[in-house]
Amino acid sequence: MLKALFLDLDETLCDTLGANERAKQLMAQDLETQYGSMLDGQAFADAYVAGIYRQWSVDQHTRYMPIIEQQSEEDFRLQLIKDLLTERGANNISDVAAQALQDKFDSDRLESFDFYPGIVEFLAEARKLFTLVVITNGPEFSQTPKVERVHLADHVDHIIIGGQEPEEKPAISIFDKALKLANCQAHEVIHVGDSLASDIAGALNSGITAVWVQHQQPLDAELGINPHHTVLHPSEIPALISQLHQV
Repeated sequence: MLKALFLDLDETLCDTLGANERAKQLMAQDLETQYGSMLDGQAFADAYVAGIYRQWSVDQHTRYMPIIEQQSEEDFRLQLIKDLLTERGANNISDVAAQALQDKFDSDRLESFDFYPGIVEFLAEARKLFTLVVITNGPEFSQTPKVERVHLADHVDHIIIGGQEPEEKPAISIFDKALKLANCQAHEVIHVGDSLASDIAGALNSGITAVWVQHQQPLDAELGINPHHTVLHPSEIPALISQLHQV
């Protein structure tokens, strides 16, 4: 019997990609207004978002990981902005200027951050039947404002932010915590998420039925991660959960 749903946040319940794209567009415009033709604002914004998602070169990993571990996520993002500007010929960037760029990006992204259409209604109906637990990876610095922006606590029973835990998805420990919160066994749960490496691998390793939100991602056979079920878009989640609940 199905007793609980575990749900990813970004690109599963909420349109994070859309919010990122809007914030990048505005960042690019702001930078080109400030620096003119000397700086490609879109390339900078793309590089900034790649950086905050840890899409690093080896040298960047060596540079930024100690800042995150010894200082903070915010310090890393400020340094990333200054480095990216320096690489593009904008030298001697003050902390104040870098902070203003970061704050503007965060504000613009949050303003655009919201649930996919139909998800609020789905959560309301699902909560009548199941315990709902959101498990989201990412630092507290970025995930807590997102959670608060959509008033997530009003729609689900428990929220686990990976950056507040000893380990993030796909670690079994974070799924074990969710199972304890939901007071159920692995075979009584479905986990829904968009990341093969984090959501699907973590669910499979924990003995939990895994639903992959594919979007436009290819299924990489070399990874050897095969979800039990696949939906192309979050709009298809309600129908699949209804179907599985009736089995």
